[in-house]
Amino acid sequence: MKLSHLTLTLALTCLTAAWASAADNTPPEGFTAVFNGKDLTGWKGLVADPPTRAKMSPEKLAEEQKKADESMKAHWHVFDGALVFDGKGQSLCTAKDFGDCELWLDWKILKDGDSGVYLRGTPQVQIWDPASGPAAGVGSGGLYNNQKNPSKPLKLADKPVGQWNTFRIVMKGDKVTIYLNGELVTDNVTLEPYWGRKKDGDAPPLAAVGPIELQHHGNPLYFKNIYVKELK
Repeated sequence: MKLSHLTLTLALTCLTAAWASAADNTPPEGFTAVFNGKDLTGWKGLVADPPTRAKMSPEKLAEEQKKADESMKAHWHVFDGALVFDGKGQSLCTAKDFGDCELWLDWKILKDGDSGVYLRGTPQVQIWDPASGPAAGVGSGGLYNNQKNPSKPLKLADKPVGQWNTFRIVMKGDKVTIYLNGELVTDNVTLEPYWGRKKDGDAPPLAAVGPIELQHHGNPLYFKNIYVKELK
């Protein structure tokens, strides 16, 4: 097991170094860029949560989506090849749904920043400033909303606030593995369903597919190099 982890870590280090020298928003072989570095093509504003959306009529959903897209265009912008959020409005999500996949993305926050990545529309892979009060020294890359399975990362692998960080997230079924800046921080952990969860932690099954969402908590955020490989 140690050998396999070591081999994977060495391969990941080489791959990360190669990607770091590549042009931004240029997907490597086998991956698709879900952000083109130029505009918001492929993205849409977030409308409520999955259970609420499911109850909307097609007409109501279209109406709410129009409002969400207007808000998206007002608060999410592309600057110097990065998605930049001004701290207002709503979270952002992909127009396409994804199931099992491998996701790479770069992210950056400022002091006391707080964000997250929703997988299949489910919260969340945590992003925050480890020095902030809510984080209390815990790094990014944990499955924050887990109750029965591990929610915290294995180690603190964040770069100093204001620098770019890189996630590699692999999701198969309901299991999630996360590398942050080349360090394993979540090792094949179950992502627990959140929507419809009861007090005892029970909830409907995790969705088979759903959007990738970039969450905000009212502070500026930066994302780039967002690549997805769908796993069959």
